[in-house]
Amino acid sequence: MKVVIDEDRCVAAGQCVAAAADVFDQRDEDGIVVLLTEHPSEDVADDVRTAAAVCPALAIRIQE
Repeated sequence: MKVVIDEDRCVAAGQCVAAAADVFDQRDEDGIVVLLTEHPSEDVADDVRTAAAVCPALAIRIQE
């Protein structure tokens, strides 16, 4: 699994962090998503898929 984020689409809703805090964070100054690991482990894969699904801006893509 590879995670790709589009910072330009991000609206700083924080849903990704709520779903997968081990993989996503937010910048302090504007709340834009920060990808902590591009290739997360299988034990958080379901959480990452959830994060992509709940992102209101569709700023997270997953390449399997």
